[in-house]
Amino acid sequence: MSAEAAKIMKEQDVAETDVERRDWDEAWARVKKRLRTELGDDVFTSWFARIECDGVAAGVVSLSAPTLFLKGWIKSHYSDRLVALWNAEYGDVRRVDVVKRSPLKFPAQVKVVHSEPAPVQPQAAQEDAEDRFAGSPLDSRLTFTSFCEGASNEVAFRAARAVATAPDGAPPLYNPLYIHAGVGIGKTHLLQAIAHETRKMHPQRRVMYLTVERFTFQFVAALRDKAALDFKEKLRSIDILLIDDMQFLTGRSVQQEFCHMLNALLDSSKQVVVAADRAPGELDGIDERVRSRLKGGVVVGMARPDTAMRRKILDLRLAAARERDPKIQVPDNVLDFIARMVVSNGRDLDGALNRLICRAQFSDQPISVDACELAIADLIGDREPKRIRIEDIQKIVARHYNVSRQDLVSARRTRTVVRPRQIAMYLAKTMTPRSFPEIGKRFGGRDHTTVLHAVRKIEGLVGADQKLSDEIELLRRLLQD
Repeated sequence: MSAEAAKIMKEQDVAETDVERRDWDEAWARVKKRLRTELGDDVFTSWFARIECDGVAAGVVSLSAPTLFLKGWIKSHYSDRLVALWNAEYGDVRRVDVVKRSPLKFPAQVKVVHSEPAPVQPQAAQEDAEDRFAGSPLDSRLTFTSFCEGASNEVAFRAARAVATAPDGAPPLYNPLYIHAGVGIGKTHLLQAIAHETRKMHPQRRVMYLTVERFTFQFVAALRDKAALDFKEKLRSIDILLIDDMQFLTGRSVQQEFCHMLNALLDSSKQVVVAADRAPGELDGIDERVRSRLKGGVVVGMARPDTAMRRKILDLRLAAARERDPKIQVPDNVLDFIARMVVSNGRDLDGALNRLICRAQFSDQPISVDACELAIADLIGDREPKRIRIEDIQKIVARHYNVSRQDLVSARRTRTVVRPRQIAMYLAKTMTPRSFPEIGKRFGGRDHTTVLHAVRKIEGLVGADQKLSDEIELLRRLLQD
């Protein structure tokens, strides 16, 4: 081959590489745009703003992150979604790899970078440690101002505000403050509002909002990287620690470390606020020492909003949307309809209103109640039967008969416990699809014949005892509400 021919082929290879690079650069820009739309600006900025695409080859996308924590988080939480988006925007992608890039970033000369990351310099290692032990991202919209206060959440709201506005040097009033409620009722909103308000009023205070998922990830990563002491010192230096989704705390070693951290913070008069979807006594699988510490604080529940409060929430959300686009109009009768029909939680209210705002922006048709009903059909209550869990049955029955849930699953055989336990087993069989062995397992590991006996016993009594029949009907209504 002549030198001239070789030169031409080399120029063609370079040209082809440049074209391919432009293709996947443009595809990555489109993927990021879709991620920003799906996740919102705050979440996207927290996780993807510093992610770069280094190339695509043989169906594999190579992305790079500036820190080990960010690399691990993207891989564990967004791998499948990234593959789907790359397939939609680029095609024929079977895997997305994420590596930690070197602090010294060289221009890419090939389509995929296969080299190992360069050793981290001391300064970079320090930045990695600070980033790895950082709190979970905060949503700037979740403040006390945007929270809708009402009868169902008044105590929780005011307790949270008191925590955030407590004067410097004052001992914690409610410690730990434990807030529990169902999905979408506002627990996360209150915790993040505490963080925002504290940083605004007391910038010198160290406040951290941390989901249990992120706490677990950080703890496991710290053990793996032999940085457990740094991790513990970081958390124990916090002035206000906000822990979300407590019900997801699992693993013996993780729970032990959480218990040690909780004790250290409380004993040092540091404020701790915890949120979960159930009361501390009902946290299955949580170490009794942790539950005892949580029960020793101030436990506050929040209920589902009533119709008037749901309408107030819609008014607040619509006002915020009109600040962005004054042309958005949703008739009052449509808002009244949503407030009456969407009864589950605040997130479903947001979803219903967002659908109508989208229609208002992109459709020439007026928003009527009929159009609204069609748009939010899947969110309207009572269209499908509520899924009832055995835990829900145990909770309602225990409360009704003034016993504890632990009594129902214990070996106690006093009459005050046996009858409520049999009723709970009967409701579990008649209101859930669970089998006798499954129900027995959830009631302290009992044999399926014990459950069968309980069900037959209550079936026989219901027909002869009108008072018992009325009680069971009341329990059914409470569970279906």
